[in-house]
Amino acid sequence: MIAKYSIRWTENASDTYIDTLENILDQWTVKEAESFENATDELLKQLSSNSKICPEIKKFKLRRCVLSYQTSLVYRIVSKTIELIAFVDNRSDHIYQID
Repeated sequence: MIAKYSIRWTENASDTYIDTLENILDQWTVKEAESFENATDELLKQLSSNSKICPEIKKFKLRRCVLSYQTSLVYRIVSKTIELIAFVDNRSDHIYQID
């Protein structure tokens, strides 16, 4: 698989990723945290080859991928870069709802 897009983490994406991992470790085990990390890594590999695999949030011109029942990744495409915006809790009321 040849990567067509580079991945860029915004500060918010890094912060929300770490917050998500900390929440997983607080509520579950290291095994679940590793599973989340692996799912994130796999999704980023897929996005680097196919930037539009996740549905668009038309209101914001962003895309949202469901990583698990609890968590989604929000990103945008800027030229040949996947810019990670945030990791959000699907159970919360957040602005990144799919239209």
